[in-house]
Amino acid sequence: MAMSLLRDGVISAHDMVQALAQVKAGGGRLMTALLAGHPRQDQLYAAIADLTGLGLADLHRQPPDPRLIDRLGASFCAAHHVLPWRDSGGTTVIATPEAEVFAQHYARLIATFGPVTHALAPQDRIDTALLDTRGPQLARQAETYLPLKDSCREFQRASRGRLILLSALGLAAVAVLPLTLSVLMIWAAFTLALTAVMKLGAVLSQPRVETDDANVVIARLPVVSIMVGLYKESDIAARLVLRLGRLDYPRDKLDVLLVVEEDDHLTRNALRHANLPAWMRIAVTPRGKVKTKPRALNFGLTQCRGSIVGVYDAEDMPEADQIRKVVERFHHRGPEVACLQGILDFYNPTRNWLARCFTIEYASWFRVILPGLERMGLPLPLGGTTLFFRRDALEKLGGWDAHNVTEDADLGMRLVRQGYRTELLQTTTFEEANCVALPWVKQRSRWVKGYMMTYITHMRQPRLVWRQMGTRGFLGFQVLFLGSLTQTLLAPLMWSMFTLQLGLGHPITAWLDHSTVAALSMLFVFAEMLNMATGMIGLHRSGHKMSWAWVPTLTLYFPLQALAGYKAFWELLHAPFYWDKTTHGSLSTHKA
Repeated sequence: MAMSLLRDGVISAHDMVQALAQVKAGGGRLMTALLAGHPRQDQLYAAIADLTGLGLADLHRQPPDPRLIDRLGASFCAAHHVLPWRDSGGTTVIATPEAEVFAQHYARLIATFGPVTHALAPQDRIDTALLDTRGPQLARQAETYLPLKDSCREFQRASRGRLILLSALGLAAVAVLPLTLSVLMIWAAFTLALTAVMKLGAVLSQPRVETDDANVVIARLPVVSIMVGLYKESDIAARLVLRLGRLDYPRDKLDVLLVVEEDDHLTRNALRHANLPAWMRIAVTPRGKVKTKPRALNFGLTQCRGSIVGVYDAEDMPEADQIRKVVERFHHRGPEVACLQGILDFYNPTRNWLARCFTIEYASWFRVILPGLERMGLPLPLGGTTLFFRRDALEKLGGWDAHNVTEDADLGMRLVRQGYRTELLQTTTFEEANCVALPWVKQRSRWVKGYMMTYITHMRQPRLVWRQMGTRGFLGFQVLFLGSLTQTLLAPLMWSMFTLQLGLGHPITAWLDHSTVAALSMLFVFAEMLNMATGMIGLHRSGHKMSWAWVPTLTLYFPLQALAGYKAFWELLHAPFYWDKTTHGSLSTHKA
């Protein structure tokens, strides 16, 4: 077929050389490569139709019959680019971009429709026609993939009555300000003490020594699907394709889905011109009621082909052997290990002071705190990227909560509740540190709001959560979520204790005696020293050549977290499902 097209002048020798190089580098079919990269697809498809005797499906003039789509299933059609177009005298006409696709699904097609015949149509037109016809249905499926009882989608904007009640409580608290501050201070100190104990346990725990499975031969490698949610990422699309292209895994076993929003035309166009290899494909998420990453992931999950499903972010640069490590770890673990979490780090750690602090914080979390939580058998809140799941377990859990803006933390808790385990994997993905104050606050406020939503959602049934997690897991959940939220929102109150060190007054001295105030001050100093020690240990384990002198400056970094916390609380009341997007690719230079 390809040689006939070349001989007839439909494709050029340059087109053929490029397609052959792409097939050699990334696998796949020659015709797929030719179709994906050809600038005049109408002419190419007309020529293929002449050579094969197949018809062309004009999906614009005659849209597909939605009843036929429903019989096959809109999700199946979207996943495989198979479109039941119309009925022709008792025979169903099926539109696909290639004859091989029709042949691959022929058995299912005749079982569903009876007599079928084949017509050709470009893949992007099949996708567009499907979205035009069944977009709302696909969107609803993605938004309600998780059962209502486990989702936060019933959250509503705070009513006027609730806002009035909150205001009244606030005024009452102000009326007895010394008492209010004293109660809040005691609560903050209590949660800080619990957090410090947990953090100290993490610091003192010995890191797990992983056995080297690099020499283990797995007879049959599984297909691994990788989803990358993209929204307004046209500037970074080409770099993403380059970075994922460095993954060392057989191309016929690698299935990368670049999940984009239907109305994100800039990113879609950028990806079309990025010369995608055969093992990468675009999944277009239809418009819906919310526009969040977990909704896009739910849509993409229905189109994944692998038994292992991974998630990356747009700016990620994973280590080349990462997928092999994932496959080897799952191979050596039982089905109860349903999730693997890799280490996150930054490729711009010294960009400025904020990037340095963010790097220290990440090093503390991923190289000290999370390994310690794992060793202590406590729940692990997942990071949003470098996550890998057994697909069957992920589907049993109901995928992601499409309305939770920190979907990873929620999913981590649902894994624990259903008896699954998450393990940390010694492999690193480098990403871009958000190093500008306002975007940093926006990003962090989304994380904090998601923590709030996750805690409220799970605590609707506290007895059930306790029974499912066990006492240790339940207490760990309380410290991780309620404790961290308390520390974020009440941080300014705790910082105010330093006025006593300066010999200044404080309202709490009206209700708390001197010894209690002194004990609180000592606790706050100890917690601050523990933070510094954790940062230094994390930096050492990360291998970053950064001076420890930057670690004490975290004291000036944490106030940004408090600002983010108040923004998060305001949004929880007024816009719970709003996704304050992080802008990627803002650096003038990138490590490619």
